[in-house]
Amino acid sequence: MKVLYYDCFSGISGDMNLAALVDLGVPGDFLINELKKLNLTGYTIEITSDERNSIFGAKVKINLDDDKGEGQHRHLSDIVSIIKSSKLNDTVKNKSLEMFQKLAEAEAKVHGMDIKKVHFHEVGAIDSILDIVGAAICLDYFKPEKILSSSIELGSGMVKCAHGIFPVPAPATSEILTSIPVKTGNQPFEATTPTGAVILACNVDEFTNQENFLTIKTGYGIGHKKSDVPNVLRVFGGELAGTKEQKMLHTMFECNIDDMNPEILEYVMNRLFKAGADDVFITPIIMKKSRNGSKLSVLCQDSIKEIVTEILISETSTFGFRSYPVNKTELVRDFIERETKYGKARVKRAFQNGEVVKQKPEYEDCVRLAEENNVPVKEVYLEFYCPKDKI
Repeated sequence: MKVLYYDCFSGISGDMNLAALVDLGVPGDFLINELKKLNLTGYTIEITSDERNSIFGAKVKINLDDDKGEGQHRHLSDIVSIIKSSKLNDTVKNKSLEMFQKLAEAEAKVHGMDIKKVHFHEVGAIDSILDIVGAAICLDYFKPEKILSSSIELGSGMVKCAHGIFPVPAPATSEILTSIPVKTGNQPFEATTPTGAVILACNVDEFTNQENFLTIKTGYGIGHKKSDVPNVLRVFGGELAGTKEQKMLHTMFECNIDDMNPEILEYVMNRLFKAGADDVFITPIIMKKSRNGSKLSVLCQDSIKEIVTEILISETSTFGFRSYPVNKTELVRDFIERETKYGKARVKRAFQNGEVVKQKPEYEDCVRLAEENNVPVKEVYLEFYCPKDKI
């Protein structure tokens, strides 16, 4: 399985992310030419080599013509219009819009206003638009099957925002990284910006400090600040290691709930998955006084136990929970793309001793093909299990 692993020991910013992915293998000319499809003017992009504390890598600098971009305050609708009217591919457009939507939601919550009225300030500037759309372009270039990240260094000290001076992390950064593992104190400045935070929040599949993969190449993105700890973002490109099933020690959390709106449980499940839970499921149960209830179960790695605890306490009505260690055996898996008469879809395969022992098409891809071809989704599934041209 092709993976990217973000090692955020010194935080992440938009330009550091672009630099690390260029150093990892995205051609600089390709990135610049794709960004031109946004039809923005008033800037140039400079890609060079640089070093921090004898660590060499790529550095990306966006130069603005005069003061264009930094003084512009854009609404979300303005940015949506720029992206949708561009000639970028749909994957890049959709991922860019997802990141800006999350930024807008964070700004709206922090400032207590309707999302339509949010002025993006720094985030609406040309360089930040290029950073976010550039991230989508680079990730689409690699097409990793899974993106992992370490816990994120936030830095320390104070940061000047459009609305005043605040302690690190900036309010928007803090909101974006809710339920995501973070740490502080390695840098005496703002190490993770709102742009860097949203890139990780919208693209990382799992936050873990366990690097269980084979490294093929390493990219270094050089930041603009200097300190004892190098201001560098490191991104590994690799393959998940091993051909045999993995046996790991995890923790199972359980709590019984009978006094909250069950619709909220879907939101809680999504938060838990976003935080990195391996599995979340609900079991109907009968509780005391014959009340109908739900048992919420969460399986996770030990590295996010505190995050899971916080979510269960803050987002549910439970007064407590059970937790116990469990042994988890996980088959090695990968994804391949398979052609059908309705179009292409991903198929997930599981291996044991290096051989495929089971496989199945991805549900989301089958639904997409069914909608695109106006056929029942079961007809798409039959293409994988019993194609009519082979009967």
